[in-house]
Order: sequence, then C-alpha cells, then structure tokens
Amino acid sequence: MNLLNNHRHSLILGIVLALLLSVLIGGMHINPLSFARWFHIVAGVFWIGLLYYFNVAQTPALADAAADKGGPGGAGITKYVAPRALFWFRWGAVATWLGGAALLGPRFVPAFTFAEGSRAIGTGAWLGTIMLFNVWVLIWPNQKKILGLVAATDEEKAKARKTAGMASRVNFVLSIPMLMCMGASSHGLPLY
Repeated sequence: MNLLNNHRHSLILGIVLALLLSVLIGGMHINPLSFARWFHIVAGVFWIGLLYYFNVAQTPALADAAADKGGPGGAGITKYVAPRALFWFRWGAVATWLGGAALLGPRFVPAFTFAEGSRAIGTGAWLGTIMLFNVWVLIWPNQKKILGLVAATDEEKAKARKTAGMASRVNFVLSIPMLMCMGASSHGLPLY
C-alpha cells in the first residue's frame, strides 16, 4: 500500500512524520505551545491557501469557462472540485482560529482587547475572526445555493454568487494585513 496514492493517507503520514521529528529533535518532551503554533500554521496554510486558490485561480477560470460558448464549461469544477475545496476551506478556517486561540492561551483576552503589547497580535486575531465569520455566515451558506446543495432560484443563485464572491474577496484582502500582523507578532517585529 503506497500512502502517497491517497491524500488522506498522505496527510496522516505528514502529521506522523512531524511528530516523530519533534520527538527526535526535542527529545521525549513535546512542548504544547510549539504544538499549538505548528497546528495553527498548518491549518492556516490549508485555509489561506484555498482562499488564494479560489480568488486567483478558480473564480477567474469559472468566469472564462462561462464566457467560452464552445468550451466545456465549469460543471466539472462546480460538481467535483468546489465542494471538496470548500470542505477543507471552511474546516481549515475553524481549525486555524481554534489553533490561534490555543496558541494565545492566557493572552487571548489581552489580544482581543488590545492590551499593552498586544496590538499586532490583537489586530491579526480580529482580522482572522472577521474572516472566519465571513466563511461560515456569508460564503458557505451562499455557496450551498450556488452549487445546488440547497434549493435556490436563478435569482437567488445570482445574489448568492455576488455575496459569496464579495465576502471571499474581502477575506482575500484582509488576509494580507492579517498575515503581516501574525508574522510581526510571532517574530517580535514592530509594524512600522
């Protein structure tokens, strides 16, 4: 059985390899804070990677497919790719936010209230929270209409496309300063 032939097996293999390396490099002690940081980063790569994919690859490709009257159209993407990508996207958002909350630990409230010394991480945390809200309250419910997972008229689908598209574009824009804030905070860098 080749574990690399299946994406789930490959994901599990990567996690096991990371844990083994952690034990080999750090001895038998696994630092919970390091684990939370690692989990937050991996989940964030899933989430933000898919956000970028949707905004710079899939959405423009679907527009091109719709404009190509003699082409194959976007049915393959909307039937097979989008539902799977949206699954990893929305649960990656939850995992990223929970990993960030665990990483903040006792600094959670100070970060969200912008206490002294928490401005960068607090700003990043709020931006991530707004983005999580957009995923679950604006993007996903509307994508279910677009993909035909819930019944919707053509008019409702058109409105859903606009709402989901704008929320996704807002998240795309917010992700850039959010990543700047997270990077500055985790590396002790000033934002100016």
